[in-house]
Amino acid sequence: QVQLVESGGGLVQPGGSLRLSCAASGSFSRIYTMGWYRQAPGKQRELVATITSGGVTNYADSMRGRFIISRDNAKNTVYLQMSGLKPEDAAVYYCNADFSITTKGTIGLLNYWGQGTQVTVSS
Repeated sequence: QVQLVESGGGLVQPGGSLRLSCAASGSFSRIYTMGWYRQAPGKQRELVATITSGGVTNYADSMRGRFIISRDNAKNTVYLQMSGLKPEDAAVYYCNADFSITTKGTIGLLNYWGQGTQVTVSS
């Protein structure tokens, strides 16, 4: 069983910063791309940023320059440093990752989501 557990969400004032963390645990061979997505009430889930196992990053245009994604492969953890937060950044932020998992001798690639962490931006 594989789990992604997010932490670091909370209430922050506009212009403030937060750092989200997402730790992977369980039985897997390797983690490939990890990423962050967010979903605001009444809206579709959208990409925030992704990072490959080699450190190549990709950002949604509206987050580029304000958010920084990073990962610690030794800790199986991905981070999202958010700065210059705006009220429209308020959402549930979800961690996502692709795992290589071996089951009964067969290697498969599976995608998992975390449970989400709430980010509220308000004065």
